[in-house]
Amino acid sequence: MTRLFLAAFIAFGALITSAVAQVPNPPRLKSEAIIHGDIVRIGDLIENSGVVANVPIFRAPDLGYTGTVSVDAILNAIRDHALIGIDTAGLSKVVVTRATRTVPATDIEDLIARTLSARFDLGDSKDITVNLGHDMRSIYADPLAVGEPRVTHIDYDTRSTRFDATIEIPAGPAKRSVFRIAGRASPTVEIVTIGRTVERGNIIKDADIVMERRPRSEVSRDVITKRADVIGKAARGMMQGGRPLRAADLMKPDLVLRNEAVTLVYEAPGMVLTIRGKANDGGAEGDVISVINEQSKRVVQGMIIGPGRVAITTGSRRLAANNVTGSINANAR
Repeated sequence: MTRLFLAAFIAFGALITSAVAQVPNPPRLKSEAIIHGDIVRIGDLIENSGVVANVPIFRAPDLGYTGTVSVDAILNAIRDHALIGIDTAGLSKVVVTRATRTVPATDIEDLIARTLSARFDLGDSKDITVNLGHDMRSIYADPLAVGEPRVTHIDYDTRSTRFDATIEIPAGPAKRSVFRIAGRASPTVEIVTIGRTVERGNIIKDADIVMERRPRSEVSRDVITKRADVIGKAARGMMQGGRPLRAADLMKPDLVLRNEAVTLVYEAPGMVLTIRGKANDGGAEGDVISVINEQSKRVVQGMIIGPGRVAITTGSRRLAANNVTGSINANAR
């Protein structure tokens, strides 16, 4: 009897093996699976799983995440579901990825800035700097969430600059992807800072300037906000790199240096007389300095009108009369 039972069992096993071998599309394990939803089903991991394809066996990874599951764990999970002769393709694990829609953090920051600008009178949204908590780079939504994100609720503390917001993305007729976002948001202003150490008297060039955004509450009224107001000016004192620039930090660049040879310019109706001279003082355009007429050796006052050029403002008539050997640069008008 025992021998008869054993023979029948072996025959039945052979029959099953033969039947599996004759199946045109036997169950086969996938090496990777992309999951749409919270649950991993048999059909997500095994091709040709037939009527048991929709049977849930695992919880899916969180939105935006990828995980792995061992082949042994998969076979154990489907043990009671009559899948015979599964081809594991020599795999030891299966990579499982949760399908998601990625919304960049920059889009969320722009949305928060626009909302704060409209609801809390913080100025133009482009001047509001938003920092999301936990170094957030993006948020992950249901792949069916195809609408634009919108803020359904937001609280803002003007003293601490902290905000707490609820953001929603439509994911179907009656479904929403909802997120809680927190962070800080400050009204800012773009200011001019110096990018390197500049010695006193050095002229500031465009390459020396770095535009930075600073919290509006930390910026005094005399801080310069336009780079055009800085380029071509000279440093009144030594400037350290990284510091904001104020009007008092700058001066017009010296166009004449002390003891420099200069051209004295006397202009009268019908003529322009130029004479060589020497500057007793240095100065910028528009400064009145003392200069020596090298021919008469007299000291006169003049206004700096350009690099190395001084227009005589006092004693002009006597200067002209005593220096008829000067160069006439223009004829009578």
